[in-house]
Amino acid sequence: MSNNNTQHQDQQNYILALDNGTQSIRALLFDLKGQLVAKSKVEIEPYFSKQPGWAEQEPAYYWEMLAKTCNELWPELELLNIKKSQIKGVSLTCQRATMVNLDKQGRPLRPAFVWLDQREQNTLDKMSWYWRLLFILAGEKSTVDYFRKQSEANWIKHHQPDIWKKTHKFMLLSGFHSFKLTGNYVDSISSQVGYLPFDFKNHTWCKPSDWRWQALPITREMLPELVPCGQELGTISEQASSDTGIPCGLPLISAGSDKACEVLGSGCLTPQMGSLSYGTTATYNITNTKYVEAIKSSPAYPAAMPNVYNTEIIVPRGYWMVSWFKREFGLKEQQIAEKEGVIVESLFDDLLKQVPAGSMGLVLQPYWNPGIRKPGPEAKGAIIGFGDVHTRAHIYRAIIEGIGYALREGKELSEQKSGVNITKLIVSGGGSQSDQAMQITADIFGMPAQRPHTFETSGLGAAINAAVGIGLYDNYENAIENMTHTGDIFMPIESNTKLYDTLYQEVYKKMYSRLSPLYKAIRKITSYPK
Repeated sequence: MSNNNTQHQDQQNYILALDNGTQSIRALLFDLKGQLVAKSKVEIEPYFSKQPGWAEQEPAYYWEMLAKTCNELWPELELLNIKKSQIKGVSLTCQRATMVNLDKQGRPLRPAFVWLDQREQNTLDKMSWYWRLLFILAGEKSTVDYFRKQSEANWIKHHQPDIWKKTHKFMLLSGFHSFKLTGNYVDSISSQVGYLPFDFKNHTWCKPSDWRWQALPITREMLPELVPCGQELGTISEQASSDTGIPCGLPLISAGSDKACEVLGSGCLTPQMGSLSYGTTATYNITNTKYVEAIKSSPAYPAAMPNVYNTEIIVPRGYWMVSWFKREFGLKEQQIAEKEGVIVESLFDDLLKQVPAGSMGLVLQPYWNPGIRKPGPEAKGAIIGFGDVHTRAHIYRAIIEGIGYALREGKELSEQKSGVNITKLIVSGGGSQSDQAMQITADIFGMPAQRPHTFETSGLGAAINAAVGIGLYDNYENAIENMTHTGDIFMPIESNTKLYDTLYQEVYKKMYSRLSPLYKAIRKITSYPK
């Protein structure tokens, strides 16, 4: 939190951005220069699991925690002598691909399917002979089957048919929050990431003739109305105001998913600017006016601006692996931090400092989640090169380096598909707070790695949408110019870059092809991944 201490503070306008991530919910107050003026944050339980591989959370829990976050923000505003009347608009950004079933009264029918859920629906209703033949001829049968098996809607219909029959609306978490805030069944176009009948090229629900309507049990009436970024979703209802303390009647402006808003909040507007995010899911994005798939049949998602695309490469459990390491192997640092009253992340940065670039030959492949293309459905993670010199500090650095290698591979693939090489690399997300992780990134990519001026880039991207939507800026270009700023820049160390490049070319890029037969054998023997 910070107070700008500018004159005439009572005349300033502010934007409230709500950010429901995987591990926390934040209420963020931005001024029109993009400075974070006040912040409240509530840690949340990402999910509960009734069976191995399941990940669910109660929709009411998300709403209660969002309301709690808002109510913890208001005392901060009082200390800063900021009135609620100075807040001119609200925007919302959410974790992606978390699905909610609502009945006719708008009440959740079951726990939300969290995006981390790994279950599949292997028994599927038959599609028409026409589509089945077309998919076989086009060589896309496996892709369509994967889409259908991963669909939460198909699983619910087959395993919980009574719930599916009662389902009035089937919405993303962003749509659920938008409904709770406004009373309208609406959602942002740029939040539509998931197994839904969404046309990624045209940014609308698919035409009635599209195959996805046969592939999924979803009807058009079950889906919310889609609103472009920068337009109003509705106004804060009396009930939402009572729950959250947000002034009744304030406009809720369409923003987008957390990743889309991160790209926007980082100021990445062109294919020449690479947006790297070290979040629970690590991603590499470019923004493009053209629809470009980095990996065939993996769509370019809607950017957090109208009629623009984000070409994205995903490392599904990117910085989740860092959280896993800290939980399983970081008790010592946690105890020291608590005893000495220091930030625990600083102690983990010390672990990175203890180990030279390249982790003394320890190389990690971060394929902890299987996929349809690369990694394939048999994929597993791997660490190779162990010796008696290696410690948990080496493992920790190898995790950071492995994520960096995977994202560099994504950058190169994206450049190849788009035909444009990046000239600027901007790094956001939780991992960007680590100076050591930033330096490792610069060294692996062989180019300067730049932090935005604020860590809260997804919230800032949402705030930019609100600022444009309520007319505080005429267009996105002006809003971005005024609200995004350069932070720290980390220059690559030449000797490290040479070492990383050699490890990347001669070891990392060869790991998957060499290990894939073993992954397939493991899958066959253990039935994991299913």
